[in-house]
Amino acid sequence: MINFSQVGNDLYTGKRSVDFIKRQKTWYALSAVLIAFALVGIFVKGLNFGIEFSGGSEFRVQGVSNSQGYEEKAQSAISTAGIPGNVISTIIGQDTVRVQSEAASDRTDEASAALAQQFGVDKNAVSASLIGPSWGQSVSQQAIRGLVVFLVLVTIVMALYFRTWKMAVSGLVALLHDLVITVGIYALFGFEITPSSMIGFLTILGYSLYDTVVVFDKVRENTAEAFRTKRMTYSAAANLAVNQTLVRSINTTVVALLPIAAVLFVGFTLLGPGTLLDLSLALFIGIAVGAYSSIFIATPLLVDLRRNEPAVRELDAYVARHGAKQGPAAPHGVPEPAVVGADSTGAAEVASDSTSASAEGMPRPVHKYAQAGPRNQPKRAPKSRR
Repeated sequence: MINFSQVGNDLYTGKRSVDFIKRQKTWYALSAVLIAFALVGIFVKGLNFGIEFSGGSEFRVQGVSNSQGYEEKAQSAISTAGIPGNVISTIIGQDTVRVQSEAASDRTDEASAALAQQFGVDKNAVSASLIGPSWGQSVSQQAIRGLVVFLVLVTIVMALYFRTWKMAVSGLVALLHDLVITVGIYALFGFEITPSSMIGFLTILGYSLYDTVVVFDKVRENTAEAFRTKRMTYSAAANLAVNQTLVRSINTTVVALLPIAAVLFVGFTLLGPGTLLDLSLALFIGIAVGAYSSIFIATPLLVDLRRNEPAVRELDAYVARHGAKQGPAAPHGVPEPAVVGADSTGAAEVASDSTSASAEGMPRPVHKYAQAGPRNQPKRAPKSRR
């Protein structure tokens, strides 16, 4: 049975390691495929904007005892009232049918009466609301403005906090990655985009940013230590940081997704379309994608952006020049310190013995010049006692 606590401890100490950085082309290719599908859904299939954005009329028929053929009944009632265009009807809860159509204007009463007749309910059980296209356009403009302001503030704050614009750019790319894929999933599956969905999109950007900042904070700590000690390369230090925060990211994501999944299940099975379902759907998709981008996109992209910096290249060259072979117990990318002996033959002998002893789990052997005691003095026979 897998001991997850031990696995997490091994990842943190470097005893086990997943090489996220060297496989960045694989992660980039996977994200490129997902983004391509998302763009196809957005620009080919199109987004399914709710009535709040496009404008129109919404009718809710309550107390429906027989919901069989509700789509045909709704279409027939709206056509009878003389309202052109497509009709979208859904079941909410157990006995309520929601019908959305083009703006009814002065035909609202006729549509309500026709719906009541088709579903066999009293006319007072049918509620109607009219949403003008100007209001929907205002909501769209405010949502886009809020998104732009959010991204600008995120870039400024990350650049000031981490003192490098490359971390801000990496985090911003991860945010846009999450947003495009989430919206693309909505387009591909025809999910309706409502103001609640827009709130969910902004919320998942905040979650993704939080997860990315936690990983970057560990990256900054490890890379600063690497520059100070020169015991590992920049990419190895960044990869160790991702491994150290991997279990935390997984735990946080699972804990966040479980209650959202419960709300999503209740919304689909009992409540039907509404604010709760729209919000939980956006959160579920976005949090899952955000956890992926924080681990597989943000940090590898940061390493690629900083790879050609003089300080990073100097560090990598120093480690490659002075680093010895990595021992099996050494953390990922941390070289064993080189053995400096009295002569080259002795040093090579110690290095060979150390490597073999480390592989067998034996303690490191003592050099022959150090076996005689302090200052390499020969052992003397004890004086006789008279």
